[in-house]
Amino acid sequence: MGDDRMPRRRVARLVAAVAGAVLLAAACSGQGGGGSAAGPDGELTVALQFPPRAAYAFDADDGARLQSLGVAETLTTVDDAVRPAPGLATSWEQTADPRTWRFVLRQGVRFHDGSPLTPDAVVTALRFVAGVTAPPRSIRGIGFAIAADGADAVRITTATPDPVVPLRMSSGNLGILAPAAYTGGQPGVVRTGTGPYVLDTVNGTDSAVLVRNEAYWGPKAGAARVTVRYVSDPQSRALALQSGDVQFAEGLPNASLDQLRSAGVDVTEYAAARTIELLLNQSTAPFSDLRVRQAVTKAIDRPVLAAQVLGGAAEPAADLFGAAVPWGGTAPPPGADVDGAKALLAEAGYGPDRPLQVRLWTFPNHPEMPVLAGAIQSMLGRAGIGVEVTVRDYAAQEPDVLAGRFDMFLNSRSYLSDHPDATSTLTSDYTCAGSYNIDHYCSPAYDALIARLPTVTDTAERQRLFAEAARMLTADAVGVMVVHPLNTAGSRGASGFVADPLGVRPVLPPLSRTDT
Repeated sequence: MGDDRMPRRRVARLVAAVAGAVLLAAACSGQGGGGSAAGPDGELTVALQFPPRAAYAFDADDGARLQSLGVAETLTTVDDAVRPAPGLATSWEQTADPRTWRFVLRQGVRFHDGSPLTPDAVVTALRFVAGVTAPPRSIRGIGFAIAADGADAVRITTATPDPVVPLRMSSGNLGILAPAAYTGGQPGVVRTGTGPYVLDTVNGTDSAVLVRNEAYWGPKAGAARVTVRYVSDPQSRALALQSGDVQFAEGLPNASLDQLRSAGVDVTEYAAARTIELLLNQSTAPFSDLRVRQAVTKAIDRPVLAAQVLGGAAEPAADLFGAAVPWGGTAPPPGADVDGAKALLAEAGYGPDRPLQVRLWTFPNHPEMPVLAGAIQSMLGRAGIGVEVTVRDYAAQEPDVLAGRFDMFLNSRSYLSDHPDATSTLTSDYTCAGSYNIDHYCSPAYDALIARLPTVTDTAERQRLFAEAARMLTADAVGVMVVHPLNTAGSRGASGFVADPLGVRPVLPPLSRTDT
């Protein structure tokens, strides 16, 4: 899902703000509020944008929420170069059988219920999540199997050799809970993790209370207690932060950032691993012609879309990947070249005597999408391309889009899938047989490049191939990579926030209270 950061009409902002104030005031019990103590034993109240969808169930991506809270932990995490790093496992190695990896567990770790981290506990947890109807994408379809290996290790086996098993294990949906959590049905998540925070109280999708794990094996959490409020409306989150009802909030609306800064809020804008892409149907004319796709690319002014149309809430996209990952392109793309676009259209047989008319579809689920569609319509019109825009629910459009019954489709897509490796997206979205190949792009050279990834174990080499694949998509004008949306977060009365574009590291444990 994307964040609602688009400017709204002033009346809508005021209505949302007043409604948010009423809701937050009603929800506030004084716990973690403005009178809480500062310093290492202080209390925090935070406003987060995405509530648990299914009571923190791991098979509904809720495990990632437990990871971000600092409650559940995984065998590995990632470092700044997006390489696997120690978590509940301190080391790992591929065995003589290339299908099997051995993970050595961290010693002295205890679950929040006091039970020890053991190989059997890890096996119980990961066998459960691998056996659900819809396993996490990080291990789905790879023949995942796990077994204890001695007193301090587990063995993970896949159907074929897999070079990124250690990276897969960083997925938040593979969190390890205490054996007592697995008694039938969904695992119990209250006081069963290993992280720096203990999940003490759950109030459905409204809120939760965390307390510091004083026996944590690593650095202690910054606050003794955290009240987590799930607030879906971005204006309400901004208002709560500005008024001091919360000390930290994520997903702030772009239109409110200047006002928040003026009120003393420390605002952070940072890259997200997401691309808004104008997909072009290459299975039929006109976009089966490379010249027409290149003309569309030249006609669209991506820097203007990012800076002016979206008001700085995104960065212009030079290729599929952006600044969220070390292999992404960060140099800004060129502005519009209307004359160049017209020349290419003329070569393809289009012009005043034979104008090109196309349909552009998008959806309102991300509020920036209709705004971008309208701006793109105007830009293409200046190059002589007539565009009819249709905005309707994504689910209603998906069958026609996947079947190739469309011209242009403006989509918002995360280019990482449950764990920080791009292979899944590069395969599903752009290979000839890709399950989500909306562009209907098919290049034997590209497929051959992607086919090399299952045999490459070196992280730097894999990332080099990711970047090469992105350059190939750009050269073949496989859609227009439009913008990379930015994430936002703000703190007032708290310090320590560390931006994590990949969404792998815990958000709350570094925070501590700084006011009284």
